[in-house]
Amino acid sequence: MENLNFPGYSFRFKNSENKRLIFDVIRKKFVVYQPEEWVRQHVVKYLTFDKKYPHSHINVEKQLIINSLRKRYDIVVYNPDGSIQVLVECKAPTIKITKKVFDQIASYNMDLRANYLMVTNGLDHFFCRMDYDRSAYTFLKELPTFSEDRRIL
Repeated sequence: MENLNFPGYSFRFKNSENKRLIFDVIRKKFVVYQPEEWVRQHVVKYLTFDKKYPHSHINVEKQLIINSLRKRYDIVVYNPDGSIQVLVECKAPTIKITKKVFDQIASYNMDLRANYLMVTNGLDHFFCRMDYDRSAYTFLKELPTFSEDRRIL
């Protein structure tokens, strides 16, 4: 297991049919351990432990339809009203974060209109706040912390 640029979280593992599995607390099941999944599970821990987003607000690896095309997102954090607070794109640690990777999440976000975007390969993390009025975004040092009354801390 590769060390990633996240705090030292604990995970549950098991082996089944000669495959290593890691437990996903959001999907409530063991999934095949792969480099991108290792990053995804760290992001889930980051969102829940460090940023205090409730499990009930997080969705992992779901399909969506954008311009009649089926796409899959890695992680979405919803607001209580159903709008999207954070859209996350995870890549394996060997994948460099490039403009093409940003274009992928940006194309997903055209219809989703998330407040924040996160792109990570587990080693490098990029966060930005969207400003739809100005058709712009601002890079941030980190994501905001969840707050029950929805004031961003």
